[in-house]
Amino acid sequence: MPRVADLAELVRAPAALSVPGDVVAGAAAAGALGPRTPVLATASVLLYWAGMAANDWADRRLDAVERPERPIPSGRVHPGLAVGLAAGLTVAGVGLAALGGGRRATAVAVPLAAAVWAYDLAAKNTAAGPAVMATCRGLDVLLGAAGGRPARALPAALTVAAHTWTVTALSRREVTGADRALPRRTLAGTALVAASAALPSRRGGPTVAGRVAALPGVLAGWYAVRYGTAQARVAADPSAGRVRAAVGAGITGLPALQGALTARAGAGLLGLAVAAAAPLGRRLARKVSPT
Repeated sequence: MPRVADLAELVRAPAALSVPGDVVAGAAAAGALGPRTPVLATASVLLYWAGMAANDWADRRLDAVERPERPIPSGRVHPGLAVGLAAGLTVAGVGLAALGGGRRATAVAVPLAAAVWAYDLAAKNTAAGPAVMATCRGLDVLLGAAGGRPARALPAALTVAAHTWTVTALSRREVTGADRALPRRTLAGTALVAASAALPSRRGGPTVAGRVAALPGVLAGWYAVRYGTAQARVAADPSAGRVRAAVGAGITGLPALQGALTARAGAGLLGLAVAAAAPLGRRLARKVSPT
């Protein structure tokens, strides 16, 4: 039987800190924050973990060559257990979304789960890979918006999706390294993402913190500096190690962006709470790799 630490490495457990903020940002934008939000956030985490386990199962032969230290090729986790865990987490995630959000949440969770598996099994190593992964994250934001007005959450969903495109594009060069053009493109995308998150909202916030107009800009700037600096280092030295570091910064820095989007929707204190997951994720990433 595998150790808990082996399973945590399989599903990239600490990286899940980057997930609940999708749902929170979507719910805040759609006016749907409430008791259902934590339930949907948990469902989102289960689907994320399912995708990580399915990813390693699908890549087990490639990893045996490129990353033999991973749980499956190293023999610490059996392939059958990994795919079974991925399937079980998928069913649990969709079921919890249905329980917490009803038909409207289910209508988002089902295509989200399908997109996760489509990425792992078919799209990952194709030109469509970054777009499919971006779709997963965009749907994750809309999952949180299911109980409110989803159309209001579309800008947040597109912002998170654009960020995800940059991370996924970089992740495809984690083993081989990149040319300097790629990090320059993703860095330009990150600048646009940060600017989008910092734009003031037309709707007033329900709390005092929500009315502090500078808060989204501060959090978006934090995100841009952290992730942008890592990409700038790749542009200077596009080695595999620098690329992996930038991908890690993109994953662990995402809560700062989600916090900016949440604050932009008027929930300032909640946005700060979401953003607080960024430094915690960076600390945990030293023990379990998020990539």
